[in-house]
Amino acid sequence: MQSFNWQTVDRDSPFTRLDFRTKLTMMIVVTLIAFTWESPLAGGLLTLIVALACLWAGVKWSYLLTILKFMAPFYLFLLITMGFFNVEQVKALTGKTELTPLLTVGSTQMTVEGTLYGLNVIFKTLTMVLIIPLAIFTTDINQMMVSLTKARIPYKIVFIFSSTLRLFPLLVEESRSIISAQRLRGLAIEKMGWLQKGKIYASIAVPLILNAMAKSQKLEVVLQAKAFSGDPNRTFLQESILTNKDYLLIIGFLFLLVLAIILYVKFGVGKFAWLF
Repeated sequence: MQSFNWQTVDRDSPFTRLDFRTKLTMMIVVTLIAFTWESPLAGGLLTLIVALACLWAGVKWSYLLTILKFMAPFYLFLLITMGFFNVEQVKALTGKTELTPLLTVGSTQMTVEGTLYGLNVIFKTLTMVLIIPLAIFTTDINQMMVSLTKARIPYKIVFIFSSTLRLFPLLVEESRSIISAQRLRGLAIEKMGWLQKGKIYASIAVPLILNAMAKSQKLEVVLQAKAFSGDPNRTFLQESILTNKDYLLIIGFLFLLVLAIILYVKFGVGKFAWLF
């Protein structure tokens, strides 16, 4: 059985060679731009760029499909609610007094503008969801810790973050082991419906939580035995050095953020009314 880890990329790429501080800047800038833009056209283009960057960096296509399948019911609900009920906000954004009807159910209308606004919200969330694996899945956890420490983030917070990343793959492996044991006992999960599968996976939560609590207690004992103080003034096995490429990319991302804000404020690029 293949082990699960955070660095899922199987090949080297320009993203794997970047310092994590550069990737952190990229995450912040892309997230801020995604929050700023209201246009589904601009938001969809940004989502497409991030998705292509994930594939270029080596993030598995199956992972992206899993995200889409998991989020699909939420996105469908979002489109319906925004299309039918988000009227006043869309009127304020477009400056229209009457919206374009798309579908009529009884006395309620689903509008084109409301549906487009729902698409924009979907693209916002997808961009933020996809930018995280682009940075984390292409970075070794040890190198990530050194980079965050050099970014003057408190070492205790860095240690908690890295411990969470290390613990999660262990929980995934344990869940797989539990499911494999149930299959050996004759439980055919593949032939079950979604409701039955949900009950099976829900029953796994109890032993996983107990195991996670046991591991956290052991970790606490180990840290106390080693007199862990959280002092950042310590040596690291790996180095994290910002190269000229990292500096250029950080400056480029910051310039992109300033340019996006200027275009948004002065020329309306990215605003929802930009489409109409």
